[in-house]
Amino acid sequence: MKQLSNNLKDSAAVAFVAFLLFGPFLGLQLNDNDEGGLSLSTRPALLAIAVGLTFLARMLMLLWQDNFGKDERSRRFTNLAGAYGKFGAPFILLASKFPFFIPISKTVANVAKSGRVIGFSLLIVTLIIPLIPGIANFYIDLGVLIMTYVMLGWGLNIVVGLAGLLDLGYVAFYAVGAYSFALLSQNFGIGFWECLPLSGILAAAWGIFLGFPVLRLRGDYLAIVTLAFGEIIRLVITNWVSLTGGPNGLYDIPHPTLFGLTFDMAGGPGTFSGFFNMDPAPQQRTGYLYYIILALALLTNWVTLRLRKQPLGRAWEALREDEIACRSLGINLRNTKLTAFAIGAMFGGFAGCFFATRQAFISPDSFTFIESATVLAIVVLGGAGSQLGIVLAAVVMIGIPALLQELQIYRMLIFGIALVTIMVVRPRGFISTRRPTVSLGKAKVIGAEMISEGRG
Repeated sequence: MKQLSNNLKDSAAVAFVAFLLFGPFLGLQLNDNDEGGLSLSTRPALLAIAVGLTFLARMLMLLWQDNFGKDERSRRFTNLAGAYGKFGAPFILLASKFPFFIPISKTVANVAKSGRVIGFSLLIVTLIIPLIPGIANFYIDLGVLIMTYVMLGWGLNIVVGLAGLLDLGYVAFYAVGAYSFALLSQNFGIGFWECLPLSGILAAAWGIFLGFPVLRLRGDYLAIVTLAFGEIIRLVITNWVSLTGGPNGLYDIPHPTLFGLTFDMAGGPGTFSGFFNMDPAPQQRTGYLYYIILALALLTNWVTLRLRKQPLGRAWEALREDEIACRSLGINLRNTKLTAFAIGAMFGGFAGCFFATRQAFISPDSFTFIESATVLAIVVLGGAGSQLGIVLAAVVMIGIPALLQELQIYRMLIFGIALVTIMVVRPRGFISTRRPTVSLGKAKVIGAEMISEGRG
């Protein structure tokens, strides 16, 4: 009873804070009156609903923490998560209370145990989405946007998730790749496929340029310097008007071609629709862009997974866990950090080049700090170091707000509540367990409770 009383007091205090915060926004409304002026009206019902939902959410969160936070069930959940994966553990716990649920629980847990099954299923679904008859162009374009952020997340995951270097200026490499393609295509007439590797190389060079001054920095100091680097790049492209167009940006950026065939809506010779005797449709170009970014994202994933098994990848993980121990083992910290910055920046440059050809217009407003924060949130929400977790986080962070556009101002409120709920229930991300890259015998999954103590 004492614990319940404390929970009620805590929930009431949170509800009171919510009343103070929501009062001016939800409780008051400006209306036009008959005299051409404005009048103030109140909405007590809406305010009461918001405060009540806040009270209920806080109460449920406290009950969750009481039942799954500090007692034996929490340890059971962690152990089961290490054995069956984060998606299977809840089903095993449910089966422990309801025996008739055991067969279903074991089946779901065994399937969820393998991330490859989930990843392969997501890949199949992703491949067939543009081929679904009658699918709206909006959903294909949304898939392009989500996969762009998946690629950015996988690129930043090399720096943050594998090497443990907090980078708040990742959008700078995104901008370098975009402006490299735009300037090369407009000044030298080079197409997308020729500029794609050049954009990655230039972004990698800037990654090395950033890496040298921050070799001795860690933690908050590294984050501040990388944040400043991202802002410097944005200010340069904003004020160097003669080269970058300044705030007006660059436009008429060419779209990618398919063996010389363009996706012009006018049709005719030299176009995709004219060559195959088809009617021009927006889905043709959007679908082509969809498969381009899918190929680039899969390339990023493949390279990352291969590098993790190489000595370089193991050096990144050693650097993430303990820099002093890493140095004592004779690992070259300079080369390890610079390669992490360079390779992560290269994939950011690839994504920037694709962004420029997709939009056909770029400006400094597309490369603000909020982009870096979004990509970093995807990495953290998915679970640092987890490739599959980043995919799930990108779908949540990018897909849900786009699908809730019809709710207007309430969509961001719903989105924020969903993020808070996820971080309360899964504070270390969707997939917070780790599996050693190299091990003697069968690799054992490292649970989240070991990672939080620095032993993962």
